[in-house]
Amino acid sequence: MAPPPPPPPPPPPPICLPFFGGKNRKRLTPSEQSLTEDYSSRRSSINRLERSGSYSPTATLTSHPASHADKLTFSSETESFNVSEGYYAARDVTPGVLKRSNTATGSKSRSGTKKWGFGYGWGTGQKDKERERIREKDFIDADPDHESTPPPVYQHPGSADFRSRSSRSSRSNSIQSSVRPQGQSFNPLPPGRSRSQSVSPLPMKSPLPPHMLARSATYKSNGSKNTGRSGRPTLYPSESASTLVGSALERKIRDDDPITERPDTTSRLETLRDHMRNHDIHYYIIPSEDAHGSEYIAPSDKRREWMTGFTGSAGQAIVSMNAAYLITDSRYWLQAKEQLDQNWIVVEAGSVGGPKDWVEWLVDRAQDHKIGIDARLISYEKATMLNNLLKPKNSKLYYPPQNLVDLIWRDKPPRSREPIYVQPIEFAGYGANEKLARLRDWIRRQRPHVPSYSNSEPKPSQVQVATLLSNLSCIAWLLNLRGDDIPFNPVFHSYLFVGLESATLFIEVAKVTAEVNSYLQSIGVSVRDYNDIWTFLRRKEWGPGNVIISPQTSYAICLMMTSFRYTVLPNYVEEMKAVKNDAEIQGLRNAYLRDGAAYVKWLAWLEEKMSQGYDITEYEAAWRLTEYRRRNKHYMGLAYENISASGPNAALPHYTPHKATARMIDRDTPYLNDSGGQYRDGTCDTTRTVHFGRPTPEQCEAFTRVLQGHIAIDTAIFPEGTTGAKLDVLARKALWQDGLNYMHGTGHGVGSFLNVHEGPHSFSSDIPLVPGHVITNEPGFYNAGKWGMRIESALVVRRVKTKGQFNGDVWLGFERLTCVPIQTKMVKEVMLSKEERQWLKDHNRRCLELLEPLLRNDKRAMKWLRREAERGIGIAGAGPGGLTIDWN
Repeated sequence: MAPPPPPPPPPPPPICLPFFGGKNRKRLTPSEQSLTEDYSSRRSSINRLERSGSYSPTATLTSHPASHADKLTFSSETESFNVSEGYYAARDVTPGVLKRSNTATGSKSRSGTKKWGFGYGWGTGQKDKERERIREKDFIDADPDHESTPPPVYQHPGSADFRSRSSRSSRSNSIQSSVRPQGQSFNPLPPGRSRSQSVSPLPMKSPLPPHMLARSATYKSNGSKNTGRSGRPTLYPSESASTLVGSALERKIRDDDPITERPDTTSRLETLRDHMRNHDIHYYIIPSEDAHGSEYIAPSDKRREWMTGFTGSAGQAIVSMNAAYLITDSRYWLQAKEQLDQNWIVVEAGSVGGPKDWVEWLVDRAQDHKIGIDARLISYEKATMLNNLLKPKNSKLYYPPQNLVDLIWRDKPPRSREPIYVQPIEFAGYGANEKLARLRDWIRRQRPHVPSYSNSEPKPSQVQVATLLSNLSCIAWLLNLRGDDIPFNPVFHSYLFVGLESATLFIEVAKVTAEVNSYLQSIGVSVRDYNDIWTFLRRKEWGPGNVIISPQTSYAICLMMTSFRYTVLPNYVEEMKAVKNDAEIQGLRNAYLRDGAAYVKWLAWLEEKMSQGYDITEYEAAWRLTEYRRRNKHYMGLAYENISASGPNAALPHYTPHKATARMIDRDTPYLNDSGGQYRDGTCDTTRTVHFGRPTPEQCEAFTRVLQGHIAIDTAIFPEGTTGAKLDVLARKALWQDGLNYMHGTGHGVGSFLNVHEGPHSFSSDIPLVPGHVITNEPGFYNAGKWGMRIESALVVRRVKTKGQFNGDVWLGFERLTCVPIQTKMVKEVMLSKEERQWLKDHNRRCLELLEPLLRNDKRAMKWLRREAERGIGIAGAGPGGLTIDWN
């Protein structure tokens, strides 16, 4: 009898290809928790400076009186703490939160069961149901907000645009950032402060629309919808998540980011030209700055934005009798062309063959011309230079008594009246009395304003007796005060006159509470109304003697005092502020640790969701990151608008996503996030670029060059007297080797709970770096129309010991403040030197050591952080037949 045939061979194990499978795709839903506040976050760049109704972190709106009040408290850190009692949620516009609910369909996450010890590897895997079940249980146990029953689906007004789009097809959904102005959020109120009584609170009501109160949409009810590629239903990219409870859910539902149509500026220009004719003006200049030379300005000062429709932070509008021009730098060339209507011509400053800046462009065209500008909006330095350049052209500057844009801007927002508050000495390091004493000593040391040829004793009128400060961050730092007049910047509109014996603060009196008034009296500072500065200067109320001003002071102040009563010297307070004291440096270390922990939690969440096949927009990702930051101690708002960019949007260095038009984060190009929080102990600014798929060789090579430049700056050792501009080439050297470059600066100063951009030092400045300077290190590369990347960390200048110590203890280096790992997936190890490879490994391991105490209760974040610290560099090559598998 013949032997029986052999049994058939066992089937091969399934191949784990990323983003493919028969499972239904997951959907993201909001929580049915009670709500803590009424929130309105209309993110208009100009239209408002209002605040919404009263805020309480404990009062909860609920349909069940017996329900417990959801206090906005978080216990995922090593210490439990509430959101800062000074935090006012309605001022912090933040992008949304996504999280998965545990449901019968599509709730399990996919993970490989085989560990790979060499970075991003390739191979095949087999699903392990028991491990998957255990992982799901661990996930639920680690999530105190997890729900077993999905609540009603939340859909934002623009979600219908994305319903039929998968994560693969979303790459064609490019952003049109020109359809609305930049959004804005506001710094929160300080502890114990009340809001302005002029703002009426919004009525409390249920945040859920009626159609959302019934469970008409569930996972299963949509399970049969097909994308055409698989049996999985289409994801709803902007739905909320089950971790949204209380005020977080309220912020999500009430977040309103409307599309603003491109304005037709024809009538505005015609009216402006009528006023120009009345003054016989040939050109009228509309600067971006306010009367204090601020980079970031209040809505009431956005004259150029209102006039043009262009929302970028830099650029000058110049209007002639027959044309209108916007001169801006390379950061905004594309944005300007998208946002301006047919009346405007974009002039690309700094381009090959183009003008260096708007001054050069204007001087080249001026001939027998009268050029108008508001004297308050141009500095002494620029006005003097421009007048000298125009004189040979028989042209001159003319200063109308009123701003011509203000005359036609009928619905101009009012100025903020938010109260100011004291920055505690535990964060400031020195008291205001000590700072004022140092400033007065400096005034006394300045030589009298006498002609160089004179040998006689100086007259009383020639002696330096005071200084006038108009820079808002300098005033806030000097007096240890903070305010809420400008989005993202805790400053307040004011002028400060400091004499040898007394000082006067010119500010809207309504902003000064009784407590702050007592504090100002204790440091010898009197208070006068903001507009009294002009009467004070015209009458020379300080008596005999000269007043010191900085070159950046408004030219209107110089005209009011006349040249015989002021001396122009560099801003000494800015120099003092730039050199951080020990308390400020320690505060920045602590702030960057907390901010880094939030960043890591967010990266772990985002990577998990992307690996599970979720569709997430740039806007949703940014919102979620801000929600993690809200949990941090001393959180006071964002330091600037989130830059969250994927695909071609990442090639725009200052791109900001908006809710209705944000692009899906794709898996074919790098994703860039540049963001930071404002904390009472420091201002943070961090950029990381990650990839959620398999990067191309071109992307890997560019990222490696950017990383090499980042490492070169971070590890630089240099002697005293070295300027930032001299070090700038270190960041570009590796990029230049491949013919690559970036058009923005390599780094800027950072404030201590002040402006995220701070001077006078930077990597473009000729100011020598000194111990205590804090500066960012942010090289990048932008492949226009395709993708972009940047790596940014904050550094503080410190003294270092060298082997030779030539000339003694004069050698300086950097201490890194930022504590967020750098993804190694896009790094080509063969391009790195031995020292660069070791630096990358040491940095990621250092992040693990420093952040572990803050993350030990967050299993997902700790798993992600350990993996990044232990992972090899780069991705493995293709296997047999060109098969490439990415393991997470």
